[in-house]
Amino acid sequence: MADVAQLAGVSSQTVSRVSNGYAGVNEETRRQVLAAMKELGYRPNSAARALKRGEFRTIGVITFTLSTTGNVRTLEAIATSAAAEGYAVTLLPVAMPTQDEVRGAFSRLEELAVDAVIVIMEVHLLDAATVTLPPHVQVVVVDSDAGDRYTVVDTDQSGGTRTAVHHLLDLGHRTVWHLGGPEGSFAAQRRTDAWRAALAEAGRPAPPLVRGDWSAESGYRVGLELAAQDECTAVFAANDQMALGLLRALHERGRRVPEDVSVVGFDDIPEASSFLPPLTTLHQDFAEVGRLCVEAVLRNMRLGGARRGTTLVPTRLVVRSSTAPPAGAAGSA
Repeated sequence: MADVAQLAGVSSQTVSRVSNGYAGVNEETRRQVLAAMKELGYRPNSAARALKRGEFRTIGVITFTLSTTGNVRTLEAIATSAAAEGYAVTLLPVAMPTQDEVRGAFSRLEELAVDAVIVIMEVHLLDAATVTLPPHVQVVVVDSDAGDRYTVVDTDQSGGTRTAVHHLLDLGHRTVWHLGGPEGSFAAQRRTDAWRAALAEAGRPAPPLVRGDWSAESGYRVGLELAAQDECTAVFAANDQMALGLLRALHERGRRVPEDVSVVGFDDIPEASSFLPPLTTLHQDFAEVGRLCVEAVLRNMRLGGARRGTTLVPTRLVVRSSTAPPAGAAGSA
């Protein structure tokens, strides 16, 4: 630091202020210091700064899988938002959703020196009805039912589902079939519960629930069953990947979309507009979920305590060509 100060013609204190991103340094001086740092190859000692400040400027993220669209895009949004706040992200995938694995993950993150933790808790723990997290760590949970005990950020799964169901009913469909996600998923559970509730409130019968595992392959497999149901004219799929498999199954069985069967997905993945036909779906704002997670965990750190409860990020229905009134309905082709 002394070498940088000498080369830039400033005090060591000014070099410290520039390297730590503090305000109060004029732009010309800041440029001189940064140029000197670059010329000398100077890098601030992050370990020393962490000891001095009592923080590591690193957020740990625990997740059980990176195979789903929601988890990957949420993680990307968290990393982007953390970087904008000057924080790094340490990712720790957990092999099995058990309480012991969660405890072990927190222990490993403490060894890796993180300031707080975000848990993408998309599945129920196999050995506990509810998740229990260490009380001494600032934690924000994504996609969970733990809103009464922790700070939780999530997409409005129920509101989005109701929008999808009402969209199909308003087109004139008698009822809506549901291709649900895996039984252990919080998101899948909320979407299924909201599907049933929306049909009940509208006085419509709920067809038998069919489930996939979020993959296009499972959507195709279940789609073959739905294609055989002549009374099935509208399907709400719990994610876009399963909707893709469903579209293929319907096509192979001669069921036209949307003339014979309307399909709505959930996620609005970038490829959804390129499906054949382009998919009507619920857009999830993953960037906002990630931003709110980072905002919440930093707020909890600075206040020294967690604010319990759930913050919901609204969804938006994106209407494309995969939905239309049922054949024979007024105004249909």
